[in-house]
Amino acid sequence: QLQLVESGGGLVQPGGSLRLSCAASGFTFEYYAIGWFRQAPGKEREGLSCIYGSGGKTDYADSVKGRFTISRDNAKKMVYLQMNSLKPEDTAVYYCAGQRRPVCSGGVPRGAHYDYWGQGIQVTVSS
Repeated sequence: QLQLVESGGGLVQPGGSLRLSCAASGFTFEYYAIGWFRQAPGKEREGLSCIYGSGGKTDYADSVKGRFTISRDNAKKMVYLQMNSLKPEDTAVYYCAGQRRPVCSGGVPRGAHYDYWGQGIQVTVSS
């Protein structure tokens, strides 16, 4: 069983940066690929990025490629999402999620492939 808790959200001005953190509890954290998702009001959940259990490979959605960076520290059981050049359209509730396998599914992360979810954290980009 993997439990995930997000932190680091808040209000930021357009063009600013935030780093989201996802703290995990459970055994053998490196056995789980971890993804980041977001959901804006009235919109479908969007897959943003995934990182392999080893941290050796990552995938990104086109909407965030070049602006967001996913990373992990398996010793600390943490996954991070560094978000730069934020735009108002990045406003959403952000979720981290875990797959019961150490490799990402490939391409844009799809929620149906993930077995464990955090509670979500609000990110608001506004002046």
